[in-house]
Amino acid sequence: MSMTVQSQPDRPDPTVIAAQNDAFRKLACLGVPPAQPTQGRMHVTRSLMEAGDGFMAEAVKATGAFDRFEPENDPEGWHDFGAVEIRGETVFWKIDLYEADSDFRYGAETPDNPATTMRVLTIMMARDW
Repeated sequence: MSMTVQSQPDRPDPTVIAAQNDAFRKLACLGVPPAQPTQGRMHVTRSLMEAGDGFMAEAVKATGAFDRFEPENDPEGWHDFGAVEIRGETVFWKIDLYEADSDFRYGAETPDNPATTMRVLTIMMARDW
């Protein structure tokens, strides 16, 4: 079964948000500069940091390289969540979108506008969920 995500007039275009999320994730995790400036920060959980022996670096790199988006794991088409396997452990990553001037208190009103949207990429061990 295939599913097509279509934009609606009162909703932002999911393909624009997906492209911005992908560009931010590749910048944060792989150091690949985006075509346009994108605001954001990356957080990793304590258990990921404490995994040792290069585990966190592998998880960050795998997060940046993730490209297996399907309707089951990306229903909105925003490319804002994924799971990767590192040494038999599942690692989740999630991008949340906030109003840039809200101190992370309010969701982005225009999530497809990189000038007013702050992205937060969180990478964590699935067992911490």
